[in-house]
Amino acid sequence: MNQIKIIAVIAIVCAAASLINAATIPAGTTLAVTTVSLITSQDAVGSSFEAKIAQDVSVKGSVLLKAGTKAFGKVSSSRRNPRKSGPLSVELAWIDVNGRRIGVKTNSVEPHGPPQTARQAQYGHTAGTTVVNPGTKLQFQLLQPVTL
Repeated sequence: MNQIKIIAVIAIVCAAASLINAATIPAGTTLAVTTVSLITSQDAVGSSFEAKIAQDVSVKGSVLLKAGTKAFGKVSSSRRNPRKSGPLSVELAWIDVNGRRIGVKTNSVEPHGPPQTARQAQYGHTAGTTVVNPGTKLQFQLLQPVTL
């Protein structure tokens, strides 16, 4: 019986410790990222892309996300479907924190890359395609708080 009580106390202490260590990034916080993968307006809606957090994210003086943290986004609209063609827009979907994928909800951003010309189309892009090259900086706003 004493072992059960000891195990229960340990479980409660561990749960409390994890709550104390949990940190929340509030809604409205800007997440600046640098793209790692190529994104184009010919990508299908739902296609994912990789990015990295471009600068530390701090809340009340504590760094909660370090620059270089992996982030992943998805294409929320594109020109790929001719019936529902729209401008390229992307949003962040999750962040990789210590090997855990943490979902995030951000606003959509319409990255502005120069439209490709007919000459550039010969290298694999349709004329008029917007291309977001790796290394492009994008800024997203959190629509919901994120608990790490």
